[in-house]
Amino acid sequence: MTVTDTLLAPVLAADARRPLITFYDDASGERLEFSGETLANWIAKTANFLRDECDVEPGTRVAVLLPAHWQTAVALLGAWWNGAVVVDNPAGADVALADAEHLEAAAAAGLVVGFSLDAFGRPLAGLPGDAVDYASEVRLHGDAFAPSSAVPGDAPALAAASVDDVVGTARRRAAELGYDAGTRVLSTADWPLDLSGGLVDGLLAVLAAGGSLVQVRHPDPAALDRKAEVERATLVSG
Repeated sequence: MTVTDTLLAPVLAADARRPLITFYDDASGERLEFSGETLANWIAKTANFLRDECDVEPGTRVAVLLPAHWQTAVALLGAWWNGAVVVDNPAGADVALADAEHLEAAAAAGLVVGFSLDAFGRPLAGLPGDAVDYASEVRLHGDAFAPSSAVPGDAPALAAASVDDVVGTARRRAAELGYDAGTRVLSTADWPLDLSGGLVDGLLAVLAAGGSLVQVRHPDPAALDRKAEVERATLVSG
């Protein structure tokens, strides 16, 4: 089983229509909300895109050079659904998924996929000619996905962590933090690609518990208390 199968399937089985990720960018004013069902469709489209267009398969090294964002959650879970190894260093990576800020660094990978992170799906301007635009391509792919081959629990999922490590850490942190299906975390934390900090506490442990996440980018500190109240957050983190 992949990280994605293990963490996402119970969420969808419990209540696929309940909000799973609500995303704010206080700099742009955007607010987007995704049910488990809708997010799973985006993850499936991304997994299909990565497999069909980028040749991602079990063991492929995928560098993720993206901020804490709903599209980053989709990218991570789409890569893991294919059995990819997610890394933060594009040097030696087969594929790099990067926003505008990291395009230059991403060029060290074999293939660059540019993410505009635009709420309306506009393409990323200034992409090199040999790069692929995520927003333009992902919508062409199916919203159902089945892995091409099985991924064992001891297969790597992060640079220094296996599938079992990632899932086990997510479940352990969910228990330590008291997360459950009623938990709604409002987080401003970054998502470093390791098993500490915001990636686990703000995303993976929330999924493991069947809770939901309100992720805020470029947070306005003066607006956080009101945002937590409006979103009925049970915990503010980061």
